[in-house]
Amino acid sequence: MASSAFAGRSAVAAACCASTAGSRSAAMSSSRSAGMGRRVASVLPRFAAAAGIAAASTRASPARASAAPAGGKTAVATAEAPAALGPYSQAIQANGTLYVSGVLGLVPETMKFAGETVEEQTEQLMKNMGAILRAGGADFDSVVKTTIMLADLADFGTVNKIYATYFPAPAPARSTYQVAALPLNARIEIECIALIKK
Repeated sequence: MASSAFAGRSAVAAACCASTAGSRSAAMSSSRSAGMGRRVASVLPRFAAAAGIAAASTRASPARASAAPAGGKTAVATAEAPAALGPYSQAIQANGTLYVSGVLGLVPETMKFAGETVEEQTEQLMKNMGAILRAGGADFDSVVKTTIMLADLADFGTVNKIYATYFPAPAPARSTYQVAALPLNARIEIECIALIKK
């Protein structure tokens, strides 16, 4: 009986030891996993930074405008032409080229039209365009492309007669459109592209 009781107690003790050893092993394994997790967590940001990758937990930063390309662009402004009516430049210089925004037949000092007729507005418009071209280092002779916008295509012939006196041969390439409406109810608007003279 004593031998049997002792054997029973030994079996229970062995089972307890095995259970304790298993718990310790599991605890150690869990501890090692946690430690490894902490080490991985601490290494990941450094790795991400080195690789130029944003960490998954961080939010993407707002988009930023890219730097101006080589040569950049320069705004042109002159008081000898009407001030811009919105968020645009009278003209932009870029890579040896002058891009002139649409020009109206407004008198610069008053910002009112030179007259109601297409003839009056076209004459004033061309004076304004000439002032912008000069301010940007160009002139009518260096214009390579124009775009004419008319409120009424019936004015096409009248505009051509005035237009031809400003552009020497060979005349620049050109597009002409009739539009539904122009700013300030203008009769005509012209934009152009010119080569900057050195």
